[in-house]
Amino acid sequence: MFWYGHGMHGWGWVVMSLGTLLFWALIITVGVLLFRALARPTPRGVEHGAWQPAPGSGAEQILAERYARGEIDDEEYHRRLATLRGSSAGPSRPSGPPGR
Repeated sequence: MFWYGHGMHGWGWVVMSLGTLLFWALIITVGVLLFRALARPTPRGVEHGAWQPAPGSGAEQILAERYARGEIDDEEYHRRLATLRGSSAGPSRPSGPPGR
């Protein structure tokens, strides 16, 4: 019922040509993206799979930045820095239950 002879006529050639172009464009795009991902140089600080954080990205650095911006005062800065470093050099907490 829908057979109009043998071969492709009219829009069939256009659709087939566009399909082939899209197929090859997809293959080339995947190849280029794969090449770019594999050829990317290793980030700084990463050698042989050993990842190290960038300098200045730790908690002490964030604390120092907050202090420099004036978000925390001198006492709070030193107390939190002592806490981060694990020493008891910060201000002592009152012993006993609150309210006495």
